[in-house]
Amino acid sequence: MAAPDGTGARLVRRAVAIIVAVVGLALTVGGVALVLDGGSLYYLVTGIAVLASGVLIWRGDARGLTLYAAMLVWTLAWSLWEVGFDGWQLAPRIIAPFVLGLALLLPPVWRLRAGKTPAARRGLPAFAAASAVALVVGTGLHAIGPADPEKPVYRTGMQGAAPSRLPQPLAAITATDWQAYGNDQGGTRFSPLTDINAGNVAGLKQVWEADFGPAGRGKPNGLEVTPIMIGDALYACDGYSRAVSFDAETGAVRWRVDTSGGATETGKPCRGVAYYKVPGATGLCAERIFMANQTPNLVALDARTGRFCPGFAAGGRVNLKDGIGRYPYGQYYVSSAPQIVRGKVVVGGGIPDGQQWGGPSGVMRAYDAVTGQLAWAFDAGHPERIGAPPAGETYTHSSPNSWAPISADETLGLVYFPIGGATPDNFGGQRRPFDDALGSSVIALDAETGRLRWRFQTVHHDIWDYDVPSQPTLVDLPTPNGIRRALIQPTKRGEVFVLDRQTGRPILPVTEQRTPQGGIVPGERLSPTQPASLSLPAFRGPVLREKDMWGVTPIDQMICRILFKRSRYEGQFTPLTLNKPVLQAPGSIGGVNWGSASIDVDRGIMIVNWMQLPDRVELMTRERAIKEKLKLSDGLDAGGSKDRPMENTPYGAIGTNFLSPLGSPCTAPPWGSISAIDLRTGKLLWSKPLGTARDLGPLGIPSMLPITIGAPNGGGAVTTRGGIVFIGAAAEKAFRAFDTATGKELWHVRIPFSASATPLTYRAPRSGRQMVVVAAGGRPAFSMPAGTKLVAFALPTR
Repeated sequence: MAAPDGTGARLVRRAVAIIVAVVGLALTVGGVALVLDGGSLYYLVTGIAVLASGVLIWRGDARGLTLYAAMLVWTLAWSLWEVGFDGWQLAPRIIAPFVLGLALLLPPVWRLRAGKTPAARRGLPAFAAASAVALVVGTGLHAIGPADPEKPVYRTGMQGAAPSRLPQPLAAITATDWQAYGNDQGGTRFSPLTDINAGNVAGLKQVWEADFGPAGRGKPNGLEVTPIMIGDALYACDGYSRAVSFDAETGAVRWRVDTSGGATETGKPCRGVAYYKVPGATGLCAERIFMANQTPNLVALDARTGRFCPGFAAGGRVNLKDGIGRYPYGQYYVSSAPQIVRGKVVVGGGIPDGQQWGGPSGVMRAYDAVTGQLAWAFDAGHPERIGAPPAGETYTHSSPNSWAPISADETLGLVYFPIGGATPDNFGGQRRPFDDALGSSVIALDAETGRLRWRFQTVHHDIWDYDVPSQPTLVDLPTPNGIRRALIQPTKRGEVFVLDRQTGRPILPVTEQRTPQGGIVPGERLSPTQPASLSLPAFRGPVLREKDMWGVTPIDQMICRILFKRSRYEGQFTPLTLNKPVLQAPGSIGGVNWGSASIDVDRGIMIVNWMQLPDRVELMTRERAIKEKLKLSDGLDAGGSKDRPMENTPYGAIGTNFLSPLGSPCTAPPWGSISAIDLRTGKLLWSKPLGTARDLGPLGIPSMLPITIGAPNGGGAVTTRGGIVFIGAAAEKAFRAFDTATGKELWHVRIPFSASATPLTYRAPRSGRQMVVVAAGGRPAFSMPAGTKLVAFALPTR
């Protein structure tokens, strides 16, 4: 019998009933789809119950309230059974249903219980008692449940105590300026400064803010640069082909140069510049700043004035398209800083993922730092040839490229390149033997001749876009067999390989592990094994299961579960297959990306920031790719494109981050973390989520919640002799300092834009203060608005 109520009350009750019924209908429809895909029965049962509850409330039947309350009780029990007390996993399961349940307490709805039996009127106490039982039952089932055949295997390493200071540093870092992208040729990102330490870092204040200038003509391009600091000046670049010199003490602009002559940007950032002092020279261009612009040209500028160096190549510019061939604009770029070694300027080159077979070459080149003449070129298809190709020919098309930061060892005369895969990334059936030999490797070239000295492959026949994005880091590592000249190579896979940098042989053991096989497309092949570095933690998330799927609400979480069940996933290295999407975890942005590692060379601690954000990639026939109108990238979209046309192959692909309809990841936080490893023992010292939810939210709308969530990140960390880790990186307008030994957050500050860059620290020449500077440039790919700011911090003067 329906309870009597007035018109207004009836309208409120029916509005609530409609909302409840719509939610129930969505859960029912999705629940049917999930069950048909072999997934959980919970959503179907719950959807029917919620739908029935809405119908009963519409009719004024108090049993609708009882049914909804019962649903909340079994939802609590089910949630605890599935995920225990994992807060981020519980949130989408229980918050929205309980919040919606509050609407049932509105007087026009709750009074449906009036006039019933005394037992019925004790609804809330009964609900509380049932919830307590559900809490106990769900927790017990989670604790004593049968072994999960899908239980994740996550190699974290053993937790260890913080190491003490080493008898001798892993690298001789003594300069108090910042002379190269990673501070030194070996990319340690370590500073010997101690003025700022755990005892006073909380007192850091902003001392200046500088601007690179207005954004360019195309789509917003996030600032990702790490400036260098030489003498009393900072030198930096941006994605609009501008080179800028700032006063290191005040941030005042000394000169700003558009090096492209007004050319359109490619949408790729400029992450750094290089410095070279010509031996014995004075006057114009005795000290030079090298950068690769968006044209792309390799440009030489006078460090004091910003003028082009007239004696370098053609008026201060080398055309990096020479020998590359004719390709659509934006299909060839250089985003990383040049490397200087033995009087040469060394550059790699990048090619957008998934575009075409027959695209630009991945040739690596060195130029005389004084004259700009080509010193050597390493062309994977013609390793015997160290010069330019014959007239009318080009370097080998579609060869593995090196877009990430380069390292060098001046003493050994070696230059180290992290190598990407041969395009078009998701199909390797047309690759040549040299493509498979060099792709997704780290290689050492002779700095004088460009000859290949050694190579080490991190992924065999890579069809997952697991190219090597991190700068090889060079240290002298103590081992039971004495000091070894080591190269540490983090990867997108989350594996960290430790190699002898003279020979390329592993210092820490590397094991070949069997990988999933079968179901590949015609013309493709797979490697039966892939290398793993089992002595160190793996910086990637656990193997995914249906119950790991996430969302802001039960509905989008359910959709993510449906997407998971409709995807192929057999763990890392799941083969790509036709017409059924494949989940890749880690995704193509890592694991560890171009932020690389930072090494506290005094304590032997390696700091890495990393991600666990899967991709969902769908391979398709050429006919379907044409029908879907997959387009070549014009290079101008800094946020990337889902289209992977893979022209001139039998297939195309669509690849995106694995997201819910609300734009939230389909896997639970943390999505970004920061970790510390003792390099002497391989033990994990500490690991924690990096970044809060303050600037993140559904549909790109900031939640403003200062809750640590572990945000997606880009950029890297800096360590100091003062025992501090400085890092921005997270998709949040924040900059932080951590204790290197313990991971305790010691300081954080809001900045104008997120800092998708690696900071630097140096001693200011006039005041003697230790400065910490970071580019606050945003990250459109993470829904962080692009910015053009450089921000500096220091301790207050007395």
